Amino acid sequence: MSALSKETARRRRKVRIRKKISGTSARPRLVVFRSNLHIYAQLVDDNVGATLLAASTLGLKKAGDAVRCNKAGSELVGKEIARLAKEKDITSVVFDRNGYLFHGRIKAVADGAREAGLEF
Repeated sequence: MSALSKETARRRRKVRIRKKISGTSARPRLVVFRSNLHIYAQLVDDNVGATLLAASTLGLKKAGDAVRCNKAGSELVGKEIARLAKEKDITSVVFDRNGYLFHGRIKAVADGAREAGLEF
């Protein structure tokens, strides 16, 4: 039996996580995606199947901020998604780490969102 690749292992964890959590319009799912160059966060209502809000290091960079895909940039993405959520009167979310381990940049997004007022 061969060892799983990192991506295959992450996708298996993702399936296990998604069986247990889902977002509603009252409490949407905060999904985090991590690539080598950027980090993305979005709020999803699974009942409708729609993305309510999105923020990323790519979007912040286009807005003129000097943002890199590190812990500091990830924390800014968390704060930005929380700010956008507050504008739409969303205060509570379900955090979906998308199969990634909860440390580093993923944890920084969660900490930034909590710091800016979102409740998990």
